[in-house]
Amino acid sequence: MEEKTALNRSAENKSDSRNILDTFYSVQFSLNHVGPTYLFKLRYIPLNGLCILVKEDSSILKKFKVGDILDMEYNTPGLSDSPKLLKTQISSKNCHDHFNGHSLVGLSIIDKQDGRLRILR
Repeated sequence: MEEKTALNRSAENKSDSRNILDTFYSVQFSLNHVGPTYLFKLRYIPLNGLCILVKEDSSILKKFKVGDILDMEYNTPGLSDSPKLLKTQISSKNCHDHFNGHSLVGLSIIDKQDGRLRILR
């Protein structure tokens, strides 16, 4: 029974990640609240989940560490809505054959609803 519950949670998280792309288009953040602001288009890749595509020679890629938690602003496609600030964990960092010269950086939104910690991947 526990396996089924874990599978259901995994499917729910993937569905939530796809729904995030229906609401948000891009993400922006700065490291340690200083320095430049980085802006990336959000993507959903079935095997990776929610992610951003970063050039392999980018200085930001070297600074990302799996497990880091950042405050990221999630932007809607329209200009009328203000961005939503969400705590986000770097869940993975992988080179990807399809995107030559780039790496996929997996994002997991840390959502505290009803006092429970939920991670959306």
